[in-house]
Amino acid sequence: MMRNFTFFFLLITGSVQAQIRTDSLISPADSLRKIQLAEIVITASRIPESILKSPVSIELLNAQQIRMSAQPSYFDAIENLKGVQLLTSSLGFKVYNTRGFANPTNVRFVQLVDGMDNQAPHIGAPIGNALAPSDLDILRVEIVPGAASALYGLNALNGLAQLITKDPFTSPGLSVSQKTGVNHINESLVSEKLYSETSLRYARTIGSRLAFKVNVTYQRGYDWIARDVSDLNPLANTALGLVGSDNPGRDQVNTYGDESANRRTLTIGGKRYVVSRTGYPENQTADLRLNNVRGDLGLSWHIRPNLTLSYRYKGAILDNVYQRTNRFRLENYRLDQHGFTLESPSVHIRAYRTSENTGDSYNIRSMAENIDRSFKSDNQWFSDFTRQFTTSSQAGLPLNSALKEARSTADQGRPQPGTVAFDAQVARLRDINNWDSGAALRVRSWMYHAEGQLEPTRILWNDFRHKTGIDLLAGFDYRQYVIFPDGNYFINPDGTETNLIYGKGGGFIQASRSFFRDRLKLAGSLRVDKNRYFNARLNPRLSAVYSPTDQHNFRLSYQTGYRFPSLFEAFSNVNSGGVKRVGGLRIMSQGIFEQSYFRTSIDAFQAAINSDVNTNKLTSDQAIQKNKGLLRPNTYSYIKPEQVNSIELGYKWLFFTRKLYVDVDFYYNVYRNFIAQVEANIPKRGNSDSLAYYLSDRNQQDRYRLWTNSKTRVFNYGSSLGLRYSAGRNWVLTGNASLARLDRTDQGDGLEEAFNTPKWITNIGIANPTLWHNLGGSVHYKYQSAFLWQSSLATGVVPAIHSFDAQLTYLLPSPALTIKLGGTNLLNRAYTTFAAGPAVGSFFYASVMLSIPE
Repeated sequence: MMRNFTFFFLLITGSVQAQIRTDSLISPADSLRKIQLAEIVITASRIPESILKSPVSIELLNAQQIRMSAQPSYFDAIENLKGVQLLTSSLGFKVYNTRGFANPTNVRFVQLVDGMDNQAPHIGAPIGNALAPSDLDILRVEIVPGAASALYGLNALNGLAQLITKDPFTSPGLSVSQKTGVNHINESLVSEKLYSETSLRYARTIGSRLAFKVNVTYQRGYDWIARDVSDLNPLANTALGLVGSDNPGRDQVNTYGDESANRRTLTIGGKRYVVSRTGYPENQTADLRLNNVRGDLGLSWHIRPNLTLSYRYKGAILDNVYQRTNRFRLENYRLDQHGFTLESPSVHIRAYRTSENTGDSYNIRSMAENIDRSFKSDNQWFSDFTRQFTTSSQAGLPLNSALKEARSTADQGRPQPGTVAFDAQVARLRDINNWDSGAALRVRSWMYHAEGQLEPTRILWNDFRHKTGIDLLAGFDYRQYVIFPDGNYFINPDGTETNLIYGKGGGFIQASRSFFRDRLKLAGSLRVDKNRYFNARLNPRLSAVYSPTDQHNFRLSYQTGYRFPSLFEAFSNVNSGGVKRVGGLRIMSQGIFEQSYFRTSIDAFQAAINSDVNTNKLTSDQAIQKNKGLLRPNTYSYIKPEQVNSIELGYKWLFFTRKLYVDVDFYYNVYRNFIAQVEANIPKRGNSDSLAYYLSDRNQQDRYRLWTNSKTRVFNYGSSLGLRYSAGRNWVLTGNASLARLDRTDQGDGLEEAFNTPKWITNIGIANPTLWHNLGGSVHYKYQSAFLWQSSLATGVVPAIHSFDAQLTYLLPSPALTIKLGGTNLLNRAYTTFAAGPAVGSFFYASVMLSIPE
């Protein structure tokens, strides 16, 4: 415990973070009467409107909330908003989700920065905050939980986040910051590690019509460690009484190289043993140093007082851990985005291009299993294991001892972490772009996007608006993905090396009208989108907001949401540990669906053979004939878009002379055609009479993981409650609670996307920006209930989270200086946010911020 306080003291005395603030120091006082009624949001309807009267749920993180948050950055503080679930893949890669069906690569939740999608093109989802604004440039964050496809298209089934930055015209000046922290406190695998984040923002106006801004952020640290040693294959040898650490076929969650592709069933002494290779833990295989640089440049030109043309460049180079089906080390990974926007009060036109290059990145699992194979092939290793096990058993060694002796003998000469031989293998394998023999991730992709939005009744059809009271909004967008076929991750199905092209176009129209002296507002929108490989999709949204007074606002909405398959789900062709992961488009997987058998049925078939041989004394031939009826042909087919139908009811109101703000919502969703993966194998030979024999032998079948759709309709519901109370003397109490439940499935075909969402997420906070003169502080508590996580990487129960965060902030008005000391997970109770994810411990930080206006 003494070491904790020592490191915290070093942070307090040795860390300086300077923010030269371009805007004046915001008054510390919190007034709901001034803030809530005046806050304007744009994301809910794509036009400015009061947050109290938005037609759907929307959460806001404003500058004052960011400043008083105990989290080290605004991006971290998003997790405290109502209904938001955070997934931490690494210190530099965090993913947000709302309303269920979470995934570490969340293609159902969209993240925009000033209207531009900041996704990595090849996966269709953002790489954490790689292209997000810096803490110095963020103005506010708007979160729309649930479907937003009717207006945004894209992939917004589960929600959308809009990150809005400061305008260089209204926020000029120089800002610099240095933030220092420490993590891995009192950990067994690694000593305490320092974290550093340096940021700079400079904005300036040139005359009255030109302005520019520049942002740079540099992060360094040591990542959280994924260290779960739970066995994913605990029943492999139960018929022989080999369980727990005695199980020779164990598959530990965060040990790589002992998975299904690295196991065999060995017949020794008339019994069948499931045996896996040894593998390496993640922290021995991957470089866990964090080293990220990101920045942006913005130019704005007021062509006329109400017409602005702007250019924005954003770029990032990343070294950190990232997770999807496997865990990856991103190294020299680069994202770049160039965008132009032309906007007036009634017209918005935007075009941007995003490029992605994975650099020297690699698959951690493939690295581990191919280090094992680099010193000894699978055939040789299992042969050595069998020979030694037979020798030890004949010498009279107990079964457990004989198995351990066999593994030790087979592992002789195996490269050890930290040695020259091990490092040489890592260097060699990270340059081999085939995961059956190497580990490199070599993807180059591009995304081109253009969109426009027009409010014709605002200026052009003003007479129509006055006569009918109807406001109209219309828009269009076109998006195209381009990817270079690298031969491992992607191939062109026509056999050439020309780039793959995948795109879609669409548009929407929205009409709204107010009734009863603006107490009731009705709105409806209709969107249509078309993809080259799929028919056009229609998506409506209907909403009503009733406001009997300014303090009471009821809302009701119905909408549909959809998403086309992402580029990876459509076109992937990955060799991964003896399994080929294939995109679901017909041009990628034709013939595989029709000839394959479910891996689940093959696993059950092989397990039944082992049981009959080991316990019922049958021969292998007899066991195969007895159990071949367990085999099931694959009944799934080519991929289709997925869809959600959602209804939402909400209420916002102010009580007690507007000191208490309450926001409550209820929703019910129906999902169809969930995009998921099915594992299916094809016998290498076509003799139907010998099919069962081929599928009983791992070496006689080709293994596939195919993108397809669940046949099940899935129903889920939930509710959330948010409270904010101004208690006087600048004390502010906040709290929110979110309930999310999987209601039912109408078939349960086993392929529906895992819910992966806690039943309860609760946040409670208390803050005061003027505890004593200019000294302020806040304390925050988070509770998240335990829940079941299911994925192809790992399935298991994620334990409940109880976490305390706190911070103290001191403001100096001249010079404009802010000193902040804080910590998250103060009790250092390490937690994970999903199965196979890293363990997150305490993080203490200190900062000083200084401001010099232009």
